[in-house]
Amino acid sequence: MDDLKKATQRKASFGATLKAVFWSFFGVRKKSDYESDAQQLNPVHVIIAGVIGAIIFIATLLLIVKSVVGK
Repeated sequence: MDDLKKATQRKASFGATLKAVFWSFFGVRKKSDYESDAQQLNPVHVIIAGVIGAIIFIATLLLIVKSVVGK
């Protein structure tokens, strides 16, 4: 339980988490960046940013499909 509390009190901002998740969606993270992110990012922020990223990705795909099929 203490590990969870410590993990959720990490110092990285939500913006830094969004940036890390954004680059992870493209698969262009360096191993050293990944390791530092694992130590600094708040896991709750990572989950929220992942859900936001997935929603944006799906919405983008839907817009592309709608524009192609609609023509």
